[in-house]
Amino acid sequence: MEVDASLYWTLTRSLCNMKKILSFVTVTVALFSAELLQALPHSYFQSQKHQIYKTEPQFTEKYFTQTLDHFNFNSMGNGTFSQRYLITDKHWKKGYGPIFFYTGNEGDIWEFALNSGFITELAAQHRALVIFAEHRYYGRSLPFGKDSFNIPQISLLTVEQALADYSVMITELKQQLAATDCPVIVFGGSYGGMLSVYMRLKYPNIVAGALAASAPILSTAGLVDSRQFFHDVTADFESIAPECRKAVRGAFHLLKELAEFQDYDRIQSEFALCKSPSSAQDIHQLNGLLRNAFTVMAMLDYPYSTHFMGSMPANPVKVACDTMMSGSNLLVNLRNTAGIVYNATGVLTCFDLYSLYLECADPTGCGLGFNSMAWDYQACTEINLCYESNNVTDMFPPMPFTERDRELHCSQRWAVVPRPDWLKTQFWGDASNIIFSNGDLDPWANGGVRKSFSSSLIAINISGGAHHLDLRYMKLTLPQSLFITQKPISNLLLFSTEARMMLTQCQSLMPGREKQISFHSG
Repeated sequence: MEVDASLYWTLTRSLCNMKKILSFVTVTVALFSAELLQALPHSYFQSQKHQIYKTEPQFTEKYFTQTLDHFNFNSMGNGTFSQRYLITDKHWKKGYGPIFFYTGNEGDIWEFALNSGFITELAAQHRALVIFAEHRYYGRSLPFGKDSFNIPQISLLTVEQALADYSVMITELKQQLAATDCPVIVFGGSYGGMLSVYMRLKYPNIVAGALAASAPILSTAGLVDSRQFFHDVTADFESIAPECRKAVRGAFHLLKELAEFQDYDRIQSEFALCKSPSSAQDIHQLNGLLRNAFTVMAMLDYPYSTHFMGSMPANPVKVACDTMMSGSNLLVNLRNTAGIVYNATGVLTCFDLYSLYLECADPTGCGLGFNSMAWDYQACTEINLCYESNNVTDMFPPMPFTERDRELHCSQRWAVVPRPDWLKTQFWGDASNIIFSNGDLDPWANGGVRKSFSSSLIAINISGGAHHLDLRYMKLTLPQSLFITQKPISNLLLFSTEARMMLTQCQSLMPGREKQISFHSG
């Protein structure tokens, strides 16, 4: 449904009147992919100030002793590891107020905590405890230290293990904090939003409801056309000007012609590459690096400059289109457009194809460093990301990534065989009290839930919203539609009875009130 104030007021009243059901709405946490590129800033934006809403430090960093393998009593010697989490009780009505729990995704948990200010703003309004938990195998939560990405140690990196981590952490922290009667609402963005949905599905006895921002639960289960993602990236740029799409497509066509003639010196010169390409594989890598820059800008098309997953100017899609149409040399324009992502301050004197971008089992990008290894493994096992560009429904070179391509990569890299249908087999069932939010500028949006299933399985579509924009601070310069979205979400967190009674209400849900989440895009 489109955001509408009167509709939200009706929704607020209907939810607050639901008997024996927790009244609240879910917000999608955007995702996806923290540490996508660790991009450097482009000299054009060197003078721009980044409008980040400043608050005093409020989180305390702690570590939780977590079970290595929740599903095998003999595995790994019944070992444990230290799982990082961030916590603040600044606004909490101790032992009484709700618990807002962020289901960490594929990156350092501080990145998400510092870019999800809406959660702490809600906590102030609702006197909530806030916890951001780091996903196993990311950030500093490495179960086996530097050996975590060896085989077989990496085999304990699964969605199921991560959900069990969060469930155990929530249960034990509630006991330690004398908060056993405090209801828990989970928040997440992108993959973290998927985890929030799964937590409500798998552990409804622990989690009362979920806010899932930009959560692509359909496309990652293989239930959306493989061409959709890069079609939607293209649509973002075309919405600025049809000439922008034409310029990008024309630049890639010129690159293709130079590669066919093996004019590698010209390619090195036009794109300021550190080394001259010398093979079809190098050209493939260059195409991947360039396509990835457009993906990042489409995802992070916020109306203000940010330092999340790299440094971005305000409205980067518009900046990119202005750059692509700034002169007659399309190859130079394409290079400068990629520089918005990879070289913002102008520190780099040349582009290193294989250090700025890593090809992996996620065609939208895995990032760099240890986090990229962890995400590549997840994309090789449970998370299905077989997306392709084709130069027909999008503006990019044809770059297929089929199930067979995935199998070959994953077999060689991790000695595993992907399970393309596993998510829709494992995470399916009756659910309630979940809200799915998506922004219409986000290329991940059509991989998520865009229509409401019931009065407690609600879809919110945000006009002018990029990847989990709604989880960011309300006090920044944002589209009016987002205020219309965030305020009702906050209102819906007002409970129909006192907070202490909420957990009991959720545990005694009336039979027949849940609706099944069906994994199809219609």
